Amino acid sequence: MPKAAVTYVCSACGVTQVRWHGRCPECGAWGALVEEAPAPVTAGVAPAAVPALAVSAAVPLSELPPGSEPRRASGVGEFDRVLGGGAVPGSVILLAGDPGIGKSTLLLQVGYALACAGHRALYVSGEESLLQVRLRAERLRTLHEEMLVLAETELETIIQHLRLLQPAFAVVDSIQTTYDGRIESVPGAVSQVRNSALRLIRAAKETDTTILLIGHVTKEGQIAGPRVLEHMVDVVLELAGDRDFSYRILRAVKNRFGPTHEMGVFTMADRGMEEVPNPSAAFLHERQHNTPGSAVAAVMEGTRALLVEVQALVTPAAPFGAPRRNATGIDPRRLAHLLAVLEKRCRLPLGQHDVFVNVPGGLKLTEPAVDLALALALASSLRDVPVREGVVCFGEVGLTGEVRTVSHADRRIAEAARQGFLLCLMPPGKAPRKPGLRCAEVGSLDAAFSQALGG
Repeated sequence: MPKAAVTYVCSACGVTQVRWHGRCPECGAWGALVEEAPAPVTAGVAPAAVPALAVSAAVPLSELPPGSEPRRASGVGEFDRVLGGGAVPGSVILLAGDPGIGKSTLLLQVGYALACAGHRALYVSGEESLLQVRLRAERLRTLHEEMLVLAETELETIIQHLRLLQPAFAVVDSIQTTYDGRIESVPGAVSQVRNSALRLIRAAKETDTTILLIGHVTKEGQIAGPRVLEHMVDVVLELAGDRDFSYRILRAVKNRFGPTHEMGVFTMADRGMEEVPNPSAAFLHERQHNTPGSAVAAVMEGTRALLVEVQALVTPAAPFGAPRRNATGIDPRRLAHLLAVLEKRCRLPLGQHDVFVNVPGGLKLTEPAVDLALALALASSLRDVPVREGVVCFGEVGLTGEVRTVSHADRRIAEAARQGFLLCLMPPGKAPRKPGLRCAEVGSLDAAFSQALGG
């Protein structure tokens, strides 16, 4: 019989090509085409006939019963917050993060919390032996009779255990080590990852099990494997953090059953991942008061308001060469935007100064509401005048130097009042009254500088 042709699959967009290209013709990714061996075909076996539509039938959407099955709350508050209140039965969740960031630790703790709540949990380890998982569970104190452990990488065996044990929650660590023996490729290949995820999704719907897949990331920070993997699953979570800091940030990038861009905050301790009940106080507890170049911003992460410190250092540049611009935790494009506005509209001579910006704690701020705090920190460092004590601010800065309205002002003000701040600088608008907190509406950067810096 003729030999089946080899195809090439793009790991970025999932498109199949009949020959190899250095750059994917569809998405433009370089070096993303991976060879995929064809599935073996047995000679003399005819394709199975298509059965009649006896089981699957189209029905009116309005006649379907309302979904009344509650979510399964794990008891780990920050994890449940990111999922929108808990995991939906039969859903498939993909958790990705850098090596050693705490993915396996977090999910082992989540499985233990579910086991303590009366739900059976299954932890499938493809990277550690049973003894190694036991040692980690002893350190984390997550031993429970309803917490089952399986050291297996063969897909068919994993699915058989899912159907036999009927767990409420199952962890597959990791999807890159899982392989289907019917496909002639190594574990982690595009075809293996795609097929394993597809069959696990089908098993989750059949057994009503919430399956959580742990995924590796590339050196660029992207989820390893085909891009179609993120489209197949119901929820995509990212666990991020700086190795130099103890904080870990859990974000929902995709969620079919709840809000996206929600955030949970953990800290890595000796006994695993611990929840941070008051993130604003945690991010501000080391802040130096009455220091030039420091301002506090009220930002939104999902549905939660946070108070974070924004630091800036402005120093004279060297006589030769272009001034340096360095931003950590802030989009460099936002920094360039603000520097141009401050130079043109506020007459601050920043063009001949080196500028360094930092958000302590490893946070990355992307929303425009941080503009006003960043502008105050830059002006404070340039003038060597500290921002007045007890001042918090939020607002987007436009190209003409105006301070523009942002969403969820009431939540930001409530969080500032809860943390004991005295003055909140905000865009013009109706501000709710909070005891002990005075809200000052500023329509321009000059007005904000007058309130926070004294002129």
